[in-house]
Amino acid sequence: MQSRSLARELALLVLGQLSDRDHQDAADLQLDSVLQKALETLQQHWRESLDASAQDLEKAQQSLLDSELQDGGDHSSSVVRDHLKAALTTAEQVLNSLSGSLELPRLLALADQETVRHGAMRRVSLVLEQRSGIDARLDGVMEGWRLSRLPRIDRDILRLAVVDLTSLKTPSAVACNEAVELANRYSDDQGRRMINGVLRRLQNAAPASSAGS
Repeated sequence: MQSRSLARELALLVLGQLSDRDHQDAADLQLDSVLQKALETLQQHWRESLDASAQDLEKAQQSLLDSELQDGGDHSSSVVRDHLKAALTTAEQVLNSLSGSLELPRLLALADQETVRHGAMRRVSLVLEQRSGIDARLDGVMEGWRLSRLPRIDRDILRLAVVDLTSLKTPSAVACNEAVELANRYSDDQGRRMINGVLRRLQNAAPASSAGS
């Protein structure tokens, strides 16, 4: 993982600990403390997701037993499949998140820490300073949705992508691909599709916006 990619991921974790109404100066943030809180929040989310997955598996098992006792036929088989699909989807998402995030401490130790930390906090600062403008730009390409209706993690992935595209002048293909990678790690199927679509529309709108400025 390149320093830029790691910096972006750290920025995402830091932003997740700040309220959308928080106007705190990024210079006042203690990265180690915020990152530790972010990891604790993620661990809690994973525990809850795994609990939900376990409940779906229990429901699938119960539905399977009921179908054997009652000879429920196709309907019972469909219910079992639905519960199993939900359980496996949730478990897959948690495992994907864990596989990426458990690497963060090792990668941070191996990387140029000052470069990574500087890149992360610069991104956090830019999002905090420009959040209203970034959100307005994203709302402009949401097509029937509002950014505020998205889960927090999806909003921050999109905000960081805008910062990369505008302030940091990251090549469009690189910024979008790395935003999708973050979505693969931290979001769900619906979130990934939404982020992909918004970024495509953002790219398509960029020439018109540039021409008008």
